[in-house]
Amino acid sequence: MWLSPALLLLCLSGSLSLTGPSSVTGTLGGSLSVQCQYEEEYQSYKKYWCRGQNEGTCDNIVETQGEAKEKNGRVSIRDHADRLTFIVTMENLTADDAGSYWCRVRKTWYLGFWSSGTSVQVKVSVSPASKTAEETTCQAASDIFPGLSTKQNFSAEEVLTHCSGPSSSSVHLLLLVFLKLPLFLTLVGAVLWVNRPLKGPGGSQPDKEKPSRSAPSPGKPCPGIQSFRPDRRDLQTLDSRAGGQQSLDSGGT
Repeated sequence: MWLSPALLLLCLSGSLSLTGPSSVTGTLGGSLSVQCQYEEEYQSYKKYWCRGQNEGTCDNIVETQGEAKEKNGRVSIRDHADRLTFIVTMENLTADDAGSYWCRVRKTWYLGFWSSGTSVQVKVSVSPASKTAEETTCQAASDIFPGLSTKQNFSAEEVLTHCSGPSSSSVHLLLLVFLKLPLFLTLVGAVLWVNRPLKGPGGSQPDKEKPSRSAPSPGKPCPGIQSFRPDRRDLQTLDSRAGGQQSLDSGGT
């Protein structure tokens, strides 16, 4: 079919009407987005995301149906006509997702008898997840356990940002260390302060209650009274007095 020079020039310059990144890189298990911009003349046409080495033989993966978001498996596309942009998102990346892709806009003339479009190639690379991200542990945790003196005033957002790992149990442990442990120590300190022993006015502890005094047992002297122990002179005096008393009693009879 013979094409006029003006139409041929339009076809050759079609690639200049669509722009996008030449390459993008995502991590294994993560996601990536590709943003392609087009001229206003392509605003009402369908947009495609296809895979293949050549533009003419690439396999369509997903295409737009207006401005609504369309999805096919792990790949989605959405046309933002007001910004003359469509965005492709690939989720849960695998190593097999690496390869050559194309952003395409298809344009049709003559009641579908002849079609043309514009496209831009995008190289997608998938890199393995970094070990640092998989084995993230909070460096501040090692500083807290020895002395509990530094880096304790972390908010929950800071803990999750700087100490986020792949396991939810690790996140919970970090929250326990940074948030719950200081609160627990504060409560323990408050309990000990309330139950502290009271001191007297002079700084000394008050005397304990003195035990009640019991009555002395028979045969034992009362407390505070000196016991009487007669010596030899006292015994002689008592004997002489007893003898004189006996003589008086016998004389009276």
